[in-house]
Amino acid sequence: MTQTPTPTRTAGYAVTDPATGTVLETFPTATDDEVLAAVAAAHHAFLQWRTVPVAERARRVKRAGELFAERADELAAIITREMGKRLPEARGELGIVAAIFDYYGTEGPAMLADQEFPPRSGGRALIQKRPVGALLGIMPWNYPLYQVARFAAPNLVLGNTVLIKHASNCPASAQAIAEVLEEAGLPSGTYVNLYAATSQTELIIADDRIQGISLTGSERAGAAVAEIAGRHLKKVVLELGGSDPLIVLDSDDVAATARAAFKSRLSNAGQACNSPKRMLVMDTVYEEFVREISSLARLLVPGDPADPATTIAPMSSAAAADEIVEQIADAVAQGATLHTGGERLAGPGAFVSPAVLTDVTDDMRVFHEELFGPVIVVYRVASENEAVDLANNSVYGLGASVFCTDEQRAVALADRLECGMVFINRAPDSEPDLPFGGVKKSGFGRELGPWGLDEFANLKLVRI
Repeated sequence: MTQTPTPTRTAGYAVTDPATGTVLETFPTATDDEVLAAVAAAHHAFLQWRTVPVAERARRVKRAGELFAERADELAAIITREMGKRLPEARGELGIVAAIFDYYGTEGPAMLADQEFPPRSGGRALIQKRPVGALLGIMPWNYPLYQVARFAAPNLVLGNTVLIKHASNCPASAQAIAEVLEEAGLPSGTYVNLYAATSQTELIIADDRIQGISLTGSERAGAAVAEIAGRHLKKVVLELGGSDPLIVLDSDDVAATARAAFKSRLSNAGQACNSPKRMLVMDTVYEEFVREISSLARLLVPGDPADPATTIAPMSSAAAADEIVEQIADAVAQGATLHTGGERLAGPGAFVSPAVLTDVTDDMRVFHEELFGPVIVVYRVASENEAVDLANNSVYGLGASVFCTDEQRAVALADRLECGMVFINRAPDSEPDLPFGGVKKSGFGRELGPWGLDEFANLKLVRI
């Protein structure tokens, strides 16, 4: 009797402590048969989940938000261990996760109510928002719970089911999310965590039971997934990189403005898509701004991200740390001024000393590339027009910030910026009821708010 060979399984998912470089836990990658079984489970769950009244779907999603809040300390510790986020910031991530699930669990049913529309030709028309089926979410490591919440919460209320391929360095977070949603009462198959290999992505997208894909990640990953999705006629939402400008036109308190910019830029060790990676500062306040922000960078204390004394965490991996140091070195070699930092710190962890760069020109990598780490680049500008031209001189268009004592002037300038979000006299952030997304190579589609519900909804017309 011939015996069927056991499929080869590799430990493609692993928890590696970024502060020490130690591999703490591994998880086997799914086989192709397991991938297809997961797709089947999500599809069959959809056939039942879509028939559950929206109020009941919302109740379970809202309960998940309560559980995320109750378990914030436990889940934050997992985030810190996996990708190196400082523990207070990890707890902050759990706060917005709980808020997103609560928002859709509370407001979702009203947003999904049928809307009556009066046709010009007479009679009546109803616009209904209905689910489309099983969806694939491809998630990043930098906010391992928040990014999932933005995608999963609205779609679960809508009646879609969700299959998640998480980042390979966040398997414990991925597992924890699934456990919370199961305890909240979501039926089996409604939310499926899958340790799939990148090479299996096309297998999932090509399956007719998958109706859409949402990816948060790099420009390269987004282009690859969009190409596959296009071949198979699947809708895709992409939330990609950013090189967001923070424009300072003037300030009554330059030090306070610099502190706000600094705190936003160095959050999560600078590893955020909507972090203000380019600071465009009017020459009237430029020198003071650079002095202040350089002083703040020198004060940061690296160390164990679980230690309250630590004020700058490691980067997510040694490879990420090496890449950011290479980008800084390229700029300095071509004439940029390095005011502080920019070096790999001694030891096994993925630590980089926070850097401040000025005198950057368009022949340097840092001018064009996304800086996904603890690097602050400050440009001197002499006019609003120069600030706008420099801000828009990027392949990215995610967000922007404008600081100015004249609010009306700031709003007028915001209208000229090529991006999806502008924040006036405040650092960029995220709120459950406001849209999040960008233009150009920062991707397309929107998450959060009612717009996040619409992306994977069938807007069905009923003509009476």
